[in-house]
Amino acid sequence: MSLVIKIGMASCGLAAGARDIYSAVEEYIKTTKSTNIELKKTACIGMCFAEPLMELSSENGTTTYGYLNAEMISAIIDDFASGQPQTENVILSDSLEGQENETLKAQTRIVLRNVGIINPESIDDYIGRNGYNSLQKAIKEMTPKEIVAEVKESGLRGRGGAGFPTGLKWQFAAHEKSNKKYIVCNADEGDPGAFMDRSVLEGDPHSVIEGMAIGAYAIGADEGYIYCRAEYPLAIKHLKLAIAAAEKRGMLGRNIQGTRFNFKLHIKEGAGAFVCGEETALLASIEGKRGMPRIRPPFPAQSGLWGKPTNINNVETFANIAWIIWHGANEYAKYGTEKSKGTKVFALAGKIRNSGLIEVPMGISLRDVIYKVGGGMKTDKPFKGVQLGGPSGGCLPADLLDTVVDYDSINNTGAIMGSGGMVVMDSSTCMVDVAKFFLNFTQNESCGKCTFCRVGTKRMLEILTRISEGTGVPEDIEKLESLAKNIIKGSLCGLGQTAPNPVLTTLKYFKDEYLAHIEDKKCAAGVCTHLLTYEIDEDKCVGCTLCARKCPVSCISGKVKKPHQINQEACIKCGACYTACKFDAITKS
Repeated sequence: MSLVIKIGMASCGLAAGARDIYSAVEEYIKTTKSTNIELKKTACIGMCFAEPLMELSSENGTTTYGYLNAEMISAIIDDFASGQPQTENVILSDSLEGQENETLKAQTRIVLRNVGIINPESIDDYIGRNGYNSLQKAIKEMTPKEIVAEVKESGLRGRGGAGFPTGLKWQFAAHEKSNKKYIVCNADEGDPGAFMDRSVLEGDPHSVIEGMAIGAYAIGADEGYIYCRAEYPLAIKHLKLAIAAAEKRGMLGRNIQGTRFNFKLHIKEGAGAFVCGEETALLASIEGKRGMPRIRPPFPAQSGLWGKPTNINNVETFANIAWIIWHGANEYAKYGTEKSKGTKVFALAGKIRNSGLIEVPMGISLRDVIYKVGGGMKTDKPFKGVQLGGPSGGCLPADLLDTVVDYDSINNTGAIMGSGGMVVMDSSTCMVDVAKFFLNFTQNESCGKCTFCRVGTKRMLEILTRISEGTGVPEDIEKLESLAKNIIKGSLCGLGQTAPNPVLTTLKYFKDEYLAHIEDKKCAAGVCTHLLTYEIDEDKCVGCTLCARKCPVSCISGKVKKPHQINQEACIKCGACYTACKFDAITKS
């Protein structure tokens, strides 16, 4: 019996120990002198919560195991090969009864169609799943106008955040007359908690390359750039290998597949500035300038990279293109809602059981995403809110869980879809602290060009800090709202225009928490340290002295085997005593 073993070797798998699993399988093959086992690398199938993962396939079926360590490997392979596979640590299986995975079952995978299935370093694996067929169809059987029309008809909207119709964007660039045009992929994924683009580039780089090549042909470009942050070394490695392989097979370069179409693709590594996710700042960075936005118009479609017409889409947008060209616009438009067609990739993070990468049809509710696909809450604490759209997005409460996932519905709540980050929070989260975290991020990432963004976000952050430290006043809420409106109106790019969103949505949906911080000087979640009081329960304290020894300011006193006391005036509320106590004798309120 031949056996194929795949190990998930994306960043999430490697961080969880996948390299040890791979080595253990290699050692097994060497020790047993097995000649019927083929060991392969793959990427992230999306179930990051169970990494490292190992998939075993034979004529008897396919089973994937998770939560692995190297010591488990030999027994798992032996049992699978014997026809009696282990049922422990099974994540999904097509042959074991009752092992159908609900997380995957509820998904529709178009962008992620190959991720976690193929070896991303093998162009043959990609071609074996219809790879580059769409490019050949486009350049040999379709005109550029027909391609643009097909993308328009599909209803695909840009997945980078704004949701602008992709076909219309391509049409603008195609209509421009120029002897030189560029096409650019924005892979400068910078939202905290977001890893969609990284996972696609690590797991299926050829789908992005093929989408870009089709787009280049459609708008008349002969050169392109993938702008990827340098913090994604594995994604960059796979992109370099994929570009070299595509050039060797005649899918990139001159006279592609015997036609007159030429397309040269480059990689530009960004330094990780969040503002370079804004398209004009990104273009400046590619040109070797400081990444700062400029006034529009002219738009990049008119005057972009080095003053030439340029089209920019993000990773997920391009990864949809080959599927649309191959299957047709009508097939794609079957998924989603009237104004938001297709699927959307989300990165689930935070207090959710099945953290990882998912792809669901537009129109699904947030409740189904979190509880059906995501498996519900990781802790026994109740759901409190979900942050959508990263620093540019907003926090939505439990009573909006039935909101459907499409651009218009999410925008109507005050949040945005964004690129697809989704951070789930339980009752241990302080919403004032969340707003402060995201505003601190955007304040640090502001390029400084606009006064409202540079100074306004700083003033908002100062107010939030005061509130979290218990020195806020009721007038601060009005000041936050006023500053937010002026920053939105006075900022040049999307970073500043959306920076106040986390504050505005938390004020809208969680205003009682702000009032509790200001009026009662209390943080119900127990997060804002300045508002906490640590006390020792004399009935539980055994006088072990551990808390006193851990206190960095020596504010805890008491005799051995006698109840201790905390000097409240000297306490810096660091929580070291609370963490150290093994008898639950220290409370915080």
